[in-house]
Amino acid sequence: MKKTVLIITCFMLLSGFLSAQAWKGRARLFGYVYDQKGNPLEGVKVKLLFLKTEDGLEVKTEKDGRWVASGLRSGAWNIDFEKIGYAPYRTALNVVEPPARNPQLKAVLEKIEGIAITDDIKQALNSANQLFEQKNYPAALEAYSALLAKNPDAYIFLKNIGNCFFAQEQYDKAEESYKKLLEKEPANTDAMLLIGNCYMNRDQTEQALTWYNKIQFENIKDPTVLYNIGTNYSNLREFDKALKYYQRSVELQGNFTDGLYQLGLTYTTLQRNAEAIVAFESYLKADPDSERAGQVKNFLEYLRKK
Repeated sequence: MKKTVLIITCFMLLSGFLSAQAWKGRARLFGYVYDQKGNPLEGVKVKLLFLKTEDGLEVKTEKDGRWVASGLRSGAWNIDFEKIGYAPYRTALNVVEPPARNPQLKAVLEKIEGIAITDDIKQALNSANQLFEQKNYPAALEAYSALLAKNPDAYIFLKNIGNCFFAQEQYDKAEESYKKLLEKEPANTDAMLLIGNCYMNRDQTEQALTWYNKIQFENIKDPTVLYNIGTNYSNLREFDKALKYYQRSVELQGNFTDGLYQLGLTYTTLQRNAEAIVAFESYLKADPDSERAGQVKNFLEYLRKK
């Protein structure tokens, strides 16, 4: 069974990127970052990671919340938005090079209340994050636990602690940490999602979906998360429920090829052929030449004959 990917929605301070620049290409991305009241956020770190080579670049937002990243290679990228005092946000995008155009991205960061990030905490947190990124999970766990012991009001570090256990496949201990966070913040959707991931990676699919269903659908803003939940429903042959998540994933990211592909397949399974054709045509606009694009063309040929 494919493991659910750990979504790290914790305080992350940036470490240096690799010196190699295999990520360079001709694509350009831009977007805006706002707070929950719609005000632009200046100085947000926008970290772009090219997944194929695991390197990339970092830019910052200007006074109007705008950021621009140029010279990107086509392919899958992770984009992280980070600013002290705000919960970090991650999205994913399949970047395309000219003449195709990439969509404008909009990110809204949630203000975190009640946590004073001092210089000492920043330094210790940066060290802990570096250990985590180096996959030295036992040492990172010790560092995060020490931070929480010294700053008990900073209960958000329970998420970091849970992530260390999760990365070591100690899902029971990870779940315990996430539930402690949920006790402090009963409406914390990240904690609910991470608990669901613990169940999913223990092959307890129905329990995982119970936790995913605790999250208000409208509050899930990450296309990858929506895709994963939709796929879980699809594996249970609950295609009507899967459809809802696939639809939302491509609404948020129009060129999300995985979402478009599964959306087309799900429409086909439900015998909604006209909508399947639209989904597959959208897929080919985003990915016209890959091996999977050949499969999509065959699906379209079959559907148009019906």
